Amino acid sequence: MRPRLVVIAVLAFVLGGLVALLALPSAREQLFPKTISVGQALVGGPFTLTDHKGRRVTEADFRGKHMLLMFGFTYCPDICPSGLQVMSAALEQLGAKADRIVPVFVSVDHERDTPEQLAQYVQSFHPRLVGLSGTADEIAAAAKAYRVYYKKVTDEKTTAGFTYDHSALMYLMGPDGRYVAHFSHATAPDVIAARLAKLL
Repeated sequence: MRPRLVVIAVLAFVLGGLVALLALPSAREQLFPKTISVGQALVGGPFTLTDHKGRRVTEADFRGKHMLLMFGFTYCPDICPSGLQVMSAALEQLGAKADRIVPVFVSVDHERDTPEQLAQYVQSFHPRLVGLSGTADEIAAAAKAYRVYYKKVTDEKTTAGFTYDHSALMYLMGPDGRYVAHFSHATAPDVIAARLAKLL
């Protein structure tokens, strides 16, 4: 008889607690405080790189316009060309509003992606695409600012004997240099264009 009473008492206690949580918002908030997201995503920041025309540029050179930026390398066999095609198609679909965006491709391959190599590469995608690269340290600093992962890895299938693993996101930065949004390289161009139209 006594164990049965204990079980009933425990069930009553649990049920009472649940009722209190449902009926009393203050009790609910004390036990399960709301998580509030505040602040700005920590993406972006100062960089100094060289563009595909051989000019030294910093993030300040892009102020006043949105920047749609992607990291990669010109010898990338798949992700980079497909991502840049998506970026270019989205800008085409955006029409005149696309003039407010500077498309940017930052190479992580400081050994092979010279300004001359970048100049040939970027013209295959969009007439306004800016290619950027630099020294190993300059690229590392830019990648760190944009929370971009990249790593040189051995690849005996390539003539150079190496390739790069890297993250494949496009970042939309505002005219003030602050992060606005990001897109996967696999996102459909019309989806990106529609989102950009709302954000501009």
